[in-house]
Amino acid sequence: MTSVPHRFAPVQRLLHWLMALCIIAMLFIGVGMVSTVMPEYLPLILIHKTLGVALLVLVLVRLALRLHLGAPPLPVDLPPAIKLGARLSHLLLYGLMIVMPLLGLGMLWAAAYPVVLFGGIEIPALLPQSDRVHTLLWNAHVYLGLAFFAVVLLHLAAALFHALVRRDGVFATISPLPQRERMKPTE
Repeated sequence: MTSVPHRFAPVQRLLHWLMALCIIAMLFIGVGMVSTVMPEYLPLILIHKTLGVALLVLVLVRLALRLHLGAPPLPVDLPPAIKLGARLSHLLLYGLMIVMPLLGLGMLWAAAYPVVLFGGIEIPALLPQSDRVHTLLWNAHVYLGLAFFAVVLLHLAAALFHALVRRDGVFATISPLPQRERMKPTE
């Protein structure tokens, strides 16, 4: 019989917080890129592309770890609607973490832009040049980026709700700092 973890594994917590910082940076860099034509545009593009590809790799590692190591259960007394919202919002977050970099890559390939990352690493194009596809992918990347920002804010609000209002130990499962044991029973 396997035991249910009370906290995410240290590697899961490290990846969560590292990716959280990178995703927030990506969202703001993305806004900065579309709002400037200054010389800062090209370095922002390079950072955005490199972080996007790195985040795609990291989210795949995170998913593998989650499948292998599992996740702590939610508190038993958490209302079913909140449990469902937590599961759906996590699926949405993981989905967006995978889709956003793929849309960005596809958008660049469809515009016939080379995808060159830090260190001169070049990712070969997997799509032919197409103005129509580029426009479609660009629009999807922008609008899903805004949706991603909203979901991140919702995730942050839920974390604060669990940490400061309910104080049910949910935040402690992912906190990078040592936490007291939660007092409420889990399912």
